[in-house]
Amino acid sequence: MAFFGGNTAQSGPSAAANANNQGDLSKDIELSSPPEDSVSDISFSSQSEHLAVASWDKKVRIYEISDTGSSVGKAAYDHEGPVLSVVWSKDGSKVISGGADKAARMYDLQSGVSTQVAVHDQPIRACRFIQPPNGAEMLVTGSWDKSLKYWDLRQQAPVATLQLSERVYTLDVAQSLMVVGLAEKQIEIVNLANPTAIWKTIPSPLKWQTRVVSCFPDATGFAVGSIEGRCAIQYVDEKQSNMNFSFKCHREAPVGSPMANVNVFSVNAISFHPTYGTFSTAGSDGTFHFWDKDAKHRLKGYPSVNGTIPATAFNRNGSIFAYAISYDWSKGHQSNNPQYPIKVMLHPIKDDEAKPKPVVKKR
Repeated sequence: MAFFGGNTAQSGPSAAANANNQGDLSKDIELSSPPEDSVSDISFSSQSEHLAVASWDKKVRIYEISDTGSSVGKAAYDHEGPVLSVVWSKDGSKVISGGADKAARMYDLQSGVSTQVAVHDQPIRACRFIQPPNGAEMLVTGSWDKSLKYWDLRQQAPVATLQLSERVYTLDVAQSLMVVGLAEKQIEIVNLANPTAIWKTIPSPLKWQTRVVSCFPDATGFAVGSIEGRCAIQYVDEKQSNMNFSFKCHREAPVGSPMANVNVFSVNAISFHPTYGTFSTAGSDGTFHFWDKDAKHRLKGYPSVNGTIPATAFNRNGSIFAYAISYDWSKGHQSNNPQYPIKVMLHPIKDDEAKPKPVVKKR
């Protein structure tokens, strides 16, 4: 049976109960030839089954994934410092990455050549492609130098620079919505119809430092994850503000300890399913979960993978969920050691895992 093709189903009441609670990792397959240091970001092509992996070992690696779940390295290129972000162009012909060397590089899959296409005064924390209305696809880079820069890849200088109130920790884009998570718990929202202006600035709905933002596929809002084991769902239109909410996740109560002694972990990654609009969270506790924001319901939870999860991504049709296992530096350099696992795993998605449950109308 194809790794990504089938929906193998269990039978019997005990199996059904288990399926309703905890997910199964036994079919997950490890990516071949993983990075040599912690993984910082992963990104699937929207045109093919290719996965780009950015790492602290100063490299970006590109893998091809087969129907059976096996993988083969197709290309790699270097930065001069740890790579912090990676993303594909819409047509799947190029990979862009940004890093601690204060530069963004573009790798052309056809020519096999990487070139520097952007530069900042401080490390580039995030990069995304945007499609302004009535305009060509452009690159946006967000940096610890408190700026966003827009780049036409045919030119050496940025087309525009948007000064921000704080350092960029995370950013995401969906359609005409761009959301930027900053230091000091600030969130700035940009309408890409007017990309050189901040449309709205809001404080994070969460009390602690922002770790990740991720836009809804329909661009009506975004999810926020913090270092304090919480996730918030935030709608952009104030008329939908009554639908905003937050919830606890990635927390662990040691067996036999009082409820007050709960271990709290960072929410490192949030990824939305491209078809269903459900989403995943993954954290420093080494677990990931699938959620339905509309039903305010957890669809599936998974056991610990025995290492922190710094990055996740769905493939183009949502049949694969990739998650990295490597040290996320959440406990400082003293907790890193050569024996810490460094892996990227491929999880085959079954419909009952990420598909919203049907709404049962009350009689």
